[in-house]
Amino acid sequence: MGALDYALLAVIHPIEFRSLIQYSLWHETKRDITATREHATSGWDRESMRECWKFLDWTSRSFAAVIKELDGDLARTVCLFYLVLRGLDTVEDDMTIPDEKKQPVLRSFHEKLTQPGWTFTECGPSEKDRELLCNFNVVITEMGHLDKASRDIIIDICAKMGRGMADFAHKAATAKSDEELFVPTIEEYDLYCHYVAGLVGEGLSGLFVATGKEQPWLADQLILSNSMGLLLQKVNITRDIAEDARDGRYFWPKEIWGRYGFQHVRELTSTMVSSSPGDVEQRALWAISEQTLDAMRHVIDSMDYLTLLKNQSVFNFCAIPCVMALATLDVCFMNPKVLHQNVKIRKGQAVQLIMKSTNPRDVAYICRDFVRSIHKKAVPADPNFIKLSITCGRVEQWVEHHYPSIIHIVTSNMEPGTSRAQVSPTQTDARLRILNREVKIHALKKLKDKGAGKEVAPVQQEMLPWELYAVVFGGFIVTTLVGCGLVFLVLYFTSDW
Repeated sequence: MGALDYALLAVIHPIEFRSLIQYSLWHETKRDITATREHATSGWDRESMRECWKFLDWTSRSFAAVIKELDGDLARTVCLFYLVLRGLDTVEDDMTIPDEKKQPVLRSFHEKLTQPGWTFTECGPSEKDRELLCNFNVVITEMGHLDKASRDIIIDICAKMGRGMADFAHKAATAKSDEELFVPTIEEYDLYCHYVAGLVGEGLSGLFVATGKEQPWLADQLILSNSMGLLLQKVNITRDIAEDARDGRYFWPKEIWGRYGFQHVRELTSTMVSSSPGDVEQRALWAISEQTLDAMRHVIDSMDYLTLLKNQSVFNFCAIPCVMALATLDVCFMNPKVLHQNVKIRKGQAVQLIMKSTNPRDVAYICRDFVRSIHKKAVPADPNFIKLSITCGRVEQWVEHHYPSIIHIVTSNMEPGTSRAQVSPTQTDARLRILNREVKIHALKKLKDKGAGKEVAPVQQEMLPWELYAVVFGGFIVTTLVGCGLVFLVLYFTSDW
């Protein structure tokens, strides 16, 4: 961001600008992996691991920051896991490698992780992560320093992902037309996203357990782990439609965009295919709406997953990408700019999300707010309006069920660092009346158990609200008047006076 961008942010979004300044001035990293006290877990005292940390910074600056703040040896383990999968993905993405060469490399990539000194130098010169594969021997060296449980998890996930990538790469390489390049159905779309992202979620859950940061049963939550990965991957695919179409990559399933009269994915990003470009853009927005709806299938599972995490650094690592994904989905929804350029959330907004995403309750409220924003932008003319409304309602219901809005978390001023739950004093919420009644009944039961029940007045049965009486009485009056009016009209026009 340049000086002008910061000035505009200060004028248009002053709260975000303040958050950006606060984050820049006062944010401190949770740990310094270069510090001597961290060498035992970060591996910074080894030349090969320093190279791995360097490659992590080169390949993903956004993920590098949150990975480095993971506790203990989990940071080093996830760093290596990321680099292994980044190397595999680089081979799969490189269009200069012929299929007959790519297939054996992808399918045997996991075996190379135990072959000291192995590197791969056949990537195209323009491939941005080529340097990682040319020096992949340092990653293999560090894999040998991992404990067996973590190493086995990484190798297993790499093997599964390599086979899945190889299958889709072979299909793309042998396609005789663009029609064969398309992902035909939502089911196959889910399968592709599982291979490239869902398996990452499963692997991370296993590593959280293997390093002792989470409970053993978390590794068995495969559906929730898969949903976390699918949510992030589908948001990226939805956002990158314009860039992918220009590069000849078609990830949106034809089952979605084909419903709206398109014969090719590129038609979504072009306004020159029809004499009425506005109609094309409108239909393309309906396709974006359905893509959004498909991604939102995984929101509740993702929030369920976050509630299972106990380690703070692990929670931050998972929650921040989740809320960023929903923020991006909100920006993309019904936004025609997505069809022509890469749309991103504002930097100030991203900083706000990082600062707020510290516990499941706050993250749930953030997700609820973005879902509300998406629903607010939906229009009845959208063919997906009803399904979208139902999905948004389910997310709202989940949040209200797990974290009722009548309960607030209050930080104690007398005891810093402690907090307590406090019920909202608002009397209009029926749940509050029910809660108060249950509290009274519980107190009465305790007194009766102590033998003092005769001295305590019983809790009165809650009567129906006066509003209900008013509605019933008003309905009776209106019905009576209408009936009398109809009788009068019938008599007036049918009788001889």
